[in-house]
Amino acid sequence: MASHLVAAARALSEEEPERAYEHAKVARRFAGRIGVVREAVGIAAYHAGQYAEALGDLRAARRLTGSDEYLPIMADCERGLGRPERALDLVRSREAERLDRAGKIELAIVESGARRDLGQHDAAVITLQRVPELRDPQPRPWSARLAFAYADALADAGHHAAAADWFAKAMAFDEDGETDAAERYAQLTGGVIEDLEEDYDLDDSGDSDDASVAEKVAEELPSGEDEVSGDAEAGDESESALEAAAPEPSAAPAAEEGDAVSDEEKGDAVSDEENEEAAKGEAGALGPAFIEPHFGDVLDGPEDRDKPAS
Repeated sequence: MASHLVAAARALSEEEPERAYEHAKVARRFAGRIGVVREAVGIAAYHAGQYAEALGDLRAARRLTGSDEYLPIMADCERGLGRPERALDLVRSREAERLDRAGKIELAIVESGARRDLGQHDAAVITLQRVPELRDPQPRPWSARLAFAYADALADAGHHAAAADWFAKAMAFDEDGETDAAERYAQLTGGVIEDLEEDYDLDDSGDSDDASVAEKVAEELPSGEDEVSGDAEAGDESESALEAAAPEPSAAPAAEEGDAVSDEEKGDAVSDEENEEAAKGEAGALGPAFIEPHFGDVLDGPEDRDKPAS
């Protein structure tokens, strides 16, 4: 039994899910009442696209171990079986509230996919916008998958320029090739990827004198117009707010030739330039892709149900 589990894990690492599933099924015949075995079979079946079998084995593992760790995979299996509503039921379940942070992020990714399955493309984008880790410039175990899922949701919602920016960010995080962000970026931009990951290299130490990855993407990639405004009116208000925050150009007349400029005036000029740069940095930072519009009860989550109707 143990040798077949090892063989299944090795096959998965070599991207041979069908072979992994076959080994896992043999292990299940020997020890079907052991939770870790049922977990292994469920994961192998999931990677092999055998969603019904994966769901059955993961449910059994959950009963045997009492762990909710694989709830996101179970919800994704429901999606694979064409039942996005059941996937959302798992997302809203009490068990989902017990997941750790990584598990909740994975569940948010699955929820976004289920929203897309139901044709709720804007809600799919907002689901991931509400994940605080989306704006974390430091690499985390979930960074590549989260950025890729967000870019995918943006592309499905028709926000192609912003999607390209986020596929580029996913590439910077994805050192192990976990996603096909490079191919998706090339499709959207019509270009060829040539070591773009190096241009957006991440500092492993977490401390760097360079700008963050988000700032690099915003500065160096073509971002186009404000293409992902949730609605035109909200986008106009956002631009007006940024213009209001920017310092007014100095109206003082230029000093005549030969006049000395005081240290205080020099300090004011430097301060104005610094404020101008700060305003530009805030406007160019790659945060949420667009101003969140109001979708009523389209999300239909626990927090939404508790809110009074507007």
